Amino acid sequence: MPGPPMAIMLRSHKLQVSEVKPTVRAIVRCGAGTNNIPVKEMGEMGIPVFNTPGANANAVKELVVCGLLLASRGILEGANHVKNVINVEENGVHDKIATRIEKDKAKFGGTEIQGKTIGVIGLGAIGSRVVNAALGLGMNVVGYDPVLSVDAALALPGDRMVRVTDLNDLFKVSDYISIHVPYIKGVTHHLIDAKALQICKPNVCILNFARGEIVDGAAMKAGYDSKMLTGKYISDFTDEALRDDPHLIVLPHLGASTEEAEDNSAAMAAETLMDFLETGTIRNSVNFPTTILAPHVNSSGARLTIVNKNVPGALGEITSFLGSKGVNILQQINTSRDPVAYTVIDLAEIPEDPAGLQEEMAKACPDVVSSRFIGSVFNDSLGQPGAYFYVKWAQGELQD
Repeated sequence: MPGPPMAIMLRSHKLQVSEVKPTVRAIVRCGAGTNNIPVKEMGEMGIPVFNTPGANANAVKELVVCGLLLASRGILEGANHVKNVINVEENGVHDKIATRIEKDKAKFGGTEIQGKTIGVIGLGAIGSRVVNAALGLGMNVVGYDPVLSVDAALALPGDRMVRVTDLNDLFKVSDYISIHVPYIKGVTHHLIDAKALQICKPNVCILNFARGEIVDGAAMKAGYDSKMLTGKYISDFTDEALRDDPHLIVLPHLGASTEEAEDNSAAMAAETLMDFLETGTIRNSVNFPTTILAPHVNSSGARLTIVNKNVPGALGEITSFLGSKGVNILQQINTSRDPVAYTVIDLAEIPEDPAGLQEEMAKACPDVVSSRFIGSVFNDSLGQPGAYFYVKWAQGELQD
């Protein structure tokens, strides 16, 4: 449809509130993290923020496997030794370099990962793949996830791994720990701290491809300096406390940097947006509740979606208003998440004046934040993303 943007799709751009025009119905990030989007403010403005969980899961899993080998075999140290020491000291003479490469291999002895135990913290789309990859490599697996979803549980290999409900049980037995949880201030901040490290094996290797703040770098540094810890820390987030420590191997943020992952994320983002714009369906939102309303058998194709404050009586006000206007509701679904409530209503008939109906509803129902009338829902042809979009916070700006 012509006109101002109805949605924003982004990857790494840091979005500012001022960039979000009143016509924007939704925002989606091509990736799992949404730290570059003002999620709280978007919720207050009635705008769902979506992500694409799992689209980059295989790419991250493969990087974790690489991290396991980097932590166990001295691969990076050996390559740097050849480049920066042997080649220099032997003045580029091939025969001498070949001899030194064979001689100096003893400097970089390592351990095999087969038979070792890996603790996987977070068993979602990425964590479950890491579990299966580790089992395929002959490792023992201990997993921890206090909020495991049904779908994620089904992706796990059952009795081939051990699941614990106390994180300390994972710390005690793990030779490697791989982190796959989101950063939540006050919840996962410094999940790996000094207390946790005291429980861990001295030679534990930690792989953090989730978020840097989940690991307390100062505690890690203290452990290394005191010789309490000897294992590697592999991450794609730098840490100021560990910057010059030889135990740290820090990579660029490569987790999702594959052609396949970028294509998967973009495709999933586009599908999520289309589903929302055309039907009002919400999946994979970080600030709105999952909301799916299948078409009614007698649907006229008229659907009204409403964002309102999650307060008592708000839904009753909305339905009472619609009833006072002679609107017959065929079916509806009302869901909520924290301060946001979201309602999808199928109408028996298409209103003569959808714009006027929404304006009146906003005045009569003070808790309404935004509303959207959708036509031609579930037809073979594309649905109209929103014949009229009403946002209370932008009246005077919005021309739609």
